[in-house]
Amino acid sequence: MLAFDIGATKLAAAVVTGDGSLTWRGEVPTPRTAEPEVVWSALAGLVGRAPSGPGLCGVGSAAPMDSGSGTVSPLNIPAWRGFPLRSRLAALSRLPTWVEGDAKALALGEGVFGAALGRRDYLSMVVSSGVGGGIVLDGRLLAGKAGNAGHIGHVIVVPEGRECACGARGCLEAEASGLSIAAVTGRPAAQARPETVERVGTLVGRAVASVANLLDLTLATVAGSVALGFGEPFFCSAQAELDRSARLAFSSGARIVPSGLGADGPLVGAATVAWWGAGLLDLTDAARS
Repeated sequence: MLAFDIGATKLAAAVVTGDGSLTWRGEVPTPRTAEPEVVWSALAGLVGRAPSGPGLCGVGSAAPMDSGSGTVSPLNIPAWRGFPLRSRLAALSRLPTWVEGDAKALALGEGVFGAALGRRDYLSMVVSSGVGGGIVLDGRLLAGKAGNAGHIGHVIVVPEGRECACGARGCLEAEASGLSIAAVTGRPAAQARPETVERVGTLVGRAVASVANLLDLTLATVAGSVALGFGEPFFCSAQAELDRSARLAFSSGARIVPSGLGADGPLVGAATVAWWGAGLLDLTDAARS
């Protein structure tokens, strides 16, 4: 399986086997440009480096996107607006190709190989350069009209807070993403002070509590370089806020845990997108097993 993870910081590719293992991996920085073909050329270079043999291609891309047309418009990759990613990749790789949001891809991967294995209801998140989410309810991945359901990065967590790239103020992405942390503190997220880690965890926990209360679920799995890089202090802060804010009988006791797939989660999730799209897996069956 050929898998791609499209993000604001890097473009990554991997060959993923049926048990979720990576046998090859490559990545390049995401070009900072207004030219769509420059970003495409960087991705095409990864396709050229990939070993031959995979029979399907799956992609997890930063959102928003249109799953029907396979076009993507990642807020943090301004060069791509309505970019025909699925058709361009399918033509170049000569493989059947499926494209989903990166956090929705992660949700699929977590349900088959990761921390949500055996669960029918859960939220998966990516807290990295941006913030995204994917939701599984009753064993089904929520899609929405254009394929963007679950985008927790645009839940308001700080009323009248920082302006987000989407145009609103106080979105989780504008307050807790790696790009926003760097903009506010003047240093990359990897060098964040303890008070920043605690604040980011609190805001993520606040957003998760809203989703738990709204959708009657009790598990959130979190991946991404910011969340996993911050580690235990982030998760302790997030859990404390989740405990404070999810107080209904059905949401009390909700947990927020690291992705069971670790740093490879986005790529394993992207591969799972292709298996799912090709009808080779069913989350309901995974929940029963």
